[in-house]
Formats: sequence, C-alpha cells, structure tokens
Amino acid sequence: MDFADDHLTPLVDKGLGNSAYLVDLGDGRALAVDASRDLRALRAVADKRGLTVAYAIDTHLHADFLSGAVQLAHDDGATVLASAAGRRAFPHRALADGDEVDLGGLTLRALATPGHTDEHLAFLLLDGARELGVFTGGSLIVGAAARTDLLGADRAEELARAQYRSLGRLAELPDATAVWPTHGAGSFCSAPPRSERTSTIGAERRTNPLLAAPDEDTFVRELLGSLGTYPAYFDRLAERNRRGPAVLPAAPGLALATLTPDEVRALAGQGAHLVDVRPIADFAAGHVPGALSIALRAQFATWLGWLLPDDAPLVFLTAPGQDLDELAWQALKIGYERLAGHLPMPAWTAAGGEVRTLDLLTADRIGDRPVLDIRQRSEHVAGHIPGATGIELGRLPARTDDAPAGAVVACAHGERAMTAASLLRRAGHDGLAVLAGGPGDWARATGRPLEEGA
Repeated sequence: MDFADDHLTPLVDKGLGNSAYLVDLGDGRALAVDASRDLRALRAVADKRGLTVAYAIDTHLHADFLSGAVQLAHDDGATVLASAAGRRAFPHRALADGDEVDLGGLTLRALATPGHTDEHLAFLLLDGARELGVFTGGSLIVGAAARTDLLGADRAEELARAQYRSLGRLAELPDATAVWPTHGAGSFCSAPPRSERTSTIGAERRTNPLLAAPDEDTFVRELLGSLGTYPAYFDRLAERNRRGPAVLPAAPGLALATLTPDEVRALAGQGAHLVDVRPIADFAAGHVPGALSIALRAQFATWLGWLLPDDAPLVFLTAPGQDLDELAWQALKIGYERLAGHLPMPAWTAAGGEVRTLDLLTADRIGDRPVLDIRQRSEHVAGHIPGATGIELGRLPARTDDAPAGAVVACAHGERAMTAASLLRRAGHDGLAVLAGGPGDWARATGRPLEEGA
C-alpha cells in the first residue's frame, strides 16, 4: 500500500511519558501498538476514521501500565502479537526473532531486542522491501535507551549489555527508517528522558550519545549511571500483564459512587486510603485529617502508584467539577481497581467534619526556615535552595524521621511538595509549610543563586 504519514497516529500519555500508536491499514482495519488499558484516545481516533483494531502489538511486558491488548481482543476481535518468550497466559500469536506478519499490504517483522526486558521485541514495518519505521518499544528511544534494572539490580548490567547489542542491531537499519518508541519524555522507563518522542535511525546515529559510545563497557557505564529511582508499582505490573488484565465491560460506568461522610469514616476505619485530588490551594485551605494529597493532573497515576498499595480501597476527596472519569481511568490503567468512591469536600465540611489547614508560602516568605526538597535526585543536583535537605518523594514514606522539623517542603511547582507534606503530617510532623512554586521562584525572589550538587 502507499503508506502516508497520516496512516500513523501517535497517542501520547504525557503523564506516564509514553506513546502508543494506531496504524490505519487502509482497508478499515487498524494496528495498535503498546496501547494501555485506557483506550479512550485510541477509540476516538479509530471511531473518527471508521477503523476496527485487527492487531494489537505489545513490544514487551510493560511495567508502567496495564496493556490494552486483551481488551482490544475482546472488543474488536484483535489478534494480539507478542513475544513467545513472554509466556503470556492469554490467547495471542507468539512471535520470535525474524517472524513476519502479513497485514494485507504491509508486513511486520519481529526483531529480538532484549535489554529493557528479557523478552523484548521491536517491530519493523515494511512496505514490500522498504523499511518504513520500527516500533522500538523500550529499546532504542529518542536520544537514549530504556532502563535495564526493572528485573532487579542484580541483572541490570547483564541486560545493559544486551541493550547495547540490541541498539547496535537497530542502528544498522537505513537512515530514513522512522523510530517510533513507546517510552519518551516523562517516562521513568527512559534513561535519561528526552523531550522528543519520535526520530529516525539516521538522526539517532548522529545524536544519540549511547550510540556514540566507543565500546560496550562505556555504553554500560553511561546507561547504568543515568538510572534514577522508579515508581514502586513497576515491580508488580509486568506479571499482571503476563497473566492478562481483566476485561472491563463495554460501558464500564466509570463515574465514581458518591459517598457520604459517614461512609467515608467507616471505610477509613476499615483500612481505606483517603486521597485528596483537589488543587493544592484547596488542600492547604482545609483537608480531612490523614488524607494524602495527590492533585489530579497528568502525573496523578505515577504518584498514586508510587505511594499507595493497590490492595486497599481508595476513597477520593474531590472538588466540584473535577473529571471523575479521568480520575478513575488514571487509577485503572495502573491496576488500582478497589475504587470505593468519592466524597465532594463541601459535603464533608457541611456535615461538620474536622478539617486541618497547611501553610502555602510564596518564595519571599520562606526566610530562614529549613527546606526539604523532595524532587528527584537529578533535579536536586541541578540546582536547589542552599542548605535544603534532599529526600525524593518516592523514598519519603520510609524516611519521615529524616525530614527537618518545621520544614518548608519544596518541589518544582508545589504539587509533589503538598503530597510530601501530607505524608509527613500523617507521620506526626507539625509546623510544616509548602512552597508555592520551586527553587527558581526562590532565586528570583531573593536574588540569590541556587546551589548545585548533592
């Protein structure tokens, strides 16, 4: 077929930093690549074009989201294409290195590219003998490669050496071959993350520092040296994807049940977690004691999955007008299914429920108070308020005793800092405040430079 650019639609999840792809095969059928369980964007494109998904590819056993392939097989009759080495426990067409799939005018060729995971496959899209592009999943990504430590630190170097060979294999493709990765800007699977999401083989050969490494040992040292921490939920999703996520009903009715204050108290007494998803200014002005602040935004799923278990009920405290479907989908796409419901915060206050407040300070009001910087280590090293204690938010639940007393908690904008302050509150810390802004705002307000380094 004559493959034009508009045959391929990237579907970007900015919160998780990933791209799925929908390929129009030209005959009313489509190919989906690395689609997540949240299929809303994919469905919108497919419905607009009158497409039925005939094939669903998973390049690897994803750790950062539940795959939508099983759902597409159920809803559209899609054939799931995935690595035989992944031993998936649901119907699929198991592929090995060099296997080809005739898409009816186009051909897919599986390329074994271990590194990010053991069973990783890239998929080369061919029009006859011409290489159109390659779905690289978590192997070659723009300006980098995906991390190799998700199967444990003890295997990180072994898989980094496999990643070196996989990237070398992909780099042998013609320069004009498009590179369509899954992981990209904002993904904790990327090492290190870059802003661009697609590329070409030629551009990566010219600009990707890992491809410029003079030898395998240098490549391994640079890749492993770029790895930061990753969300705790990554450790459990690959196995769920191997077994196959549960199929959701065609009309899942995702609008969360509205709870009463008494029902919330009862659920909290039974071990439910209270998650306040309102903007941070609302949380600061008044919140339910013990609630964890995770503002509903693109990165909501990441911090939910990093900080809370998936085996306890979740009760969401909401502001009027917040998107309840978005809230539910963010939880569902990373495997949180015990969604007890939501309580509009005005209902809590109207019923006389207890509330606590928390100071939200502008940068010019910090003064000489101690500062707790809960950003990622790479952010802290790049520039922080002088003297700030650095503890990553993901590590804070285990290190609450290390937080300075009466601290102003800081991140880049305020959302993560409010989450951290709510965690510390639950651990018994008082006298806290949150910086409304970030270190750059402090530098502008005070005229003083940031401090670099650990």
